[in-house]
Amino acid sequence: MAKARPITDEDRRKVRDLHAAGESRNAIADALGRSGATVSKIADELGLSFDRSAVKAATEAKVADARARRAALMLELLDDAARLRAQLWVETTYVDHGGKDFLRAEWTQREPTAADKLKLMQAAAAAANTSMRLDDHDTVGDDIDEAKSMIGALAAGLQAAYDHMEAEGPAEDAGT
Repeated sequence: MAKARPITDEDRRKVRDLHAAGESRNAIADALGRSGATVSKIADELGLSFDRSAVKAATEAKVADARARRAALMLELLDDAARLRAQLWVETTYVDHGGKDFLRAEWTQREPTAADKLKLMQAAAAAANTSMRLDDHDTVGDDIDEAKSMIGALAAGLQAAYDHMEAEGPAEDAGT
């Protein structure tokens, strides 16, 4: 394993200058031929920090985009489940190839066979379940925020009750 190159005063100066010029941590790392971790270490030593608001905004945008894509996929999966289920009750044409001459045989039935209905139901259930899991994925965060709000309100109520009891003074013992 290669030995780490020591950090020099020149490295520190370049980090300070490039940081003052508004360069990102990764751009500074590229300019110095150092790792991002090394640049972060030097910046910490110098009391410098990198503005992460652009990264935060980009991350929030990607999360919102992913949520929108999951919502669209969730609806498509529900449509798929409905189309699969509808196939249970329609006239179905079967084709078979076989025999020593590999002859084609084709026939139509009022509805699919029991085995095919089972496969259709399994596929429809898989699509519906996947759709529900996608919906659950995006609503879990809402449930957590709601629970945090409820716990916060409970804590505030308990604090108010405690403050009220303290203001009234010690409770007297009814037995004495």
